[in-house]
Amino acid sequence: MIEKLLIANRGEIACRIIRTARAMGIATVAVYSDADAKALHVRQADEAVHIGPSPAAESYLVGGKIIAAAKQTGADAIHPGYGFLSENAGFARAVIDAGLIWVGPKPASIEAMGLKDAAKKLMRAAGVPVTPGYEGADQSLERLQAEAEAIDYPVLIKAVAGGGGKGMRKVDAPSDFAAALESCKREAQASFSNAEVLLEKWITSPRHIEVQVFGDAHGNVVHLFERDCSLQRRHQKVIEEAPAPGMDEATREAICAAAVRAAQAVDYEGAGTIEFIADASEGLRADRIFFMEMNTRLQVEHPVTEEITGVDLVEWQLRVASGEPIPLRQEELSINGHAIEARLYAEDPAKGFLPSTGRLEHLMLPDHRIRVETGVYQGAEVSPFYDPMIAKLIAHGADRDEAISDLADATAITAVWPIKTNAAFLLACLRSHRFVEADLDTSLIASEGDALIPDDAPPQEVVLAGARAIAVDAMGEAVMQFGAALSGKHETQQSPLTGLFGFRLNRQPNRTIHLAVDGAAMSVDVDDPFSELDAWIETAGPTILSGINDGRVFAVQQNRPTGTGGHHAHDGDIVAPMPGKVIAVDVAEGQRVTAGQRLLVLEAMKMEHALTAPFDGIVTELSVSAGGQVQVETVLAVVEANED
Repeated sequence: MIEKLLIANRGEIACRIIRTARAMGIATVAVYSDADAKALHVRQADEAVHIGPSPAAESYLVGGKIIAAAKQTGADAIHPGYGFLSENAGFARAVIDAGLIWVGPKPASIEAMGLKDAAKKLMRAAGVPVTPGYEGADQSLERLQAEAEAIDYPVLIKAVAGGGGKGMRKVDAPSDFAAALESCKREAQASFSNAEVLLEKWITSPRHIEVQVFGDAHGNVVHLFERDCSLQRRHQKVIEEAPAPGMDEATREAICAAAVRAAQAVDYEGAGTIEFIADASEGLRADRIFFMEMNTRLQVEHPVTEEITGVDLVEWQLRVASGEPIPLRQEELSINGHAIEARLYAEDPAKGFLPSTGRLEHLMLPDHRIRVETGVYQGAEVSPFYDPMIAKLIAHGADRDEAISDLADATAITAVWPIKTNAAFLLACLRSHRFVEADLDTSLIASEGDALIPDDAPPQEVVLAGARAIAVDAMGEAVMQFGAALSGKHETQQSPLTGLFGFRLNRQPNRTIHLAVDGAAMSVDVDDPFSELDAWIETAGPTILSGINDGRVFAVQQNRPTGTGGHHAHDGDIVAPMPGKVIAVDVAEGQRVTAGQRLLVLEAMKMEHALTAPFDGIVTELSVSAGGQVQVETVLAVVEANED
């Protein structure tokens, strides 16, 4: 058995691996960049080694530094988690060549599934159903156009080395093909250093179904049933569940058997996922489910499989990597109930899902009937350098309705401040009629559109609750020693969060309160009597309101009355929403612009963010140029409104 394990990753997956390793009596080593010096995975591991600057390309993606850290600490194995180097065959081979145990599949298996075109040919030979398409070596425009015509439109162009939705274009008509191909190849080259593409028939009612497989060095391969990952935004998974709704036993048997054949075709060892695209226009049918790709690693959504099978997949990984056989035979595995996972991200849905960075001053995650996987803590920093995941929330119920209800309730009470999150968006997805009725396909979120985006404006109950909190504060009844009881009109309860206490207000005398909710000034006539409302208040700083149970959090402060009308003095300031790199500047000083016109593009958290003109006007100041690094709240440009 492995004795000391180095985890070549960070965040929640590193913490997840540490938990299982500790339960197995295996010592753990964390690696960290400058940005992660105080991260949770560093705190939880038995040892930690600094591996470089904050950018992943200078730390977590440098295999030599990670192997050196393993040697330095006496680790005998490396677990790559997911992302970063987890599917890098060269790194896997280097780990093995260094005399260390690689907790993952053989490098040859990674290579076999690494390119989508080669993988599809291999799967077709193994009798795995594959989407109709073209994976040929002839990449000329003429050949690709001819193949697209043969497949029949609409078609999908995909980068052979792609992932995460990059290098992918849907084409509806022959006249659009050439431009889409050029764009796809350009993006593929920039993202993967490989411009080659393949073509697939576009599935009109697609569902994303994937099967968890596991192999060992003794020739055994089992499946642990399927997951449905159809709820996606821009090809990124948002909510995942297991088993797939509407999957009958015959179809399940067919797709899971195909997944096992796929794993056997590449002599697979360890945890892997076979991803399929299903044409669900007539429900889930075995003859309409096609192989897409294989992920040769543990998946982000693996907890839902663990919840319905009772298996610890990380424990299985460590045992199989140590040479043991798979702990259970296929006939010993079964499905128990239903599980759903939601990914809680530091992003602002009301502002186009712009990532939100900074310090987690207030963090309240659910702790009842919910499994929480997180890599942060209250007071930690959400960095602009990595994926902005705060936590994964997983519910397991006797059936799908119970799992949805439990996860929705948990998401509703999730409270994070001042970082913005997608909690309210997740709640809207979970309560969507189509999702509840299992009317699923990968376009659900796009088709629901703005109905799933939470209103950025605070509801009336938040404004009233904020005014009441300020009224109590002004009377000297709320600012008191932590945990002290409030007299008569109030009830207090100790919060699980250090330095905070909750209160319920019943009655207060009439008065007008001037307040600011998330910076917006307003005045409220406070009525008497009050209905009971929950809120949180800090003894110093703003009131944090999180009692409306819809996943949103608002900061409320006392304010003075302000004038009205016209643009505010700084309405035209174009401010960096986070630290990042300016990769494009589209305007010059003195240039006239129109509302919504792109001014510049900021790259941060692995994403591009366009900053646009707030109204018609003139660019009077421009303080940055392409290639420059900027800090959060830096004024990048100023637009003055047209006088007319």
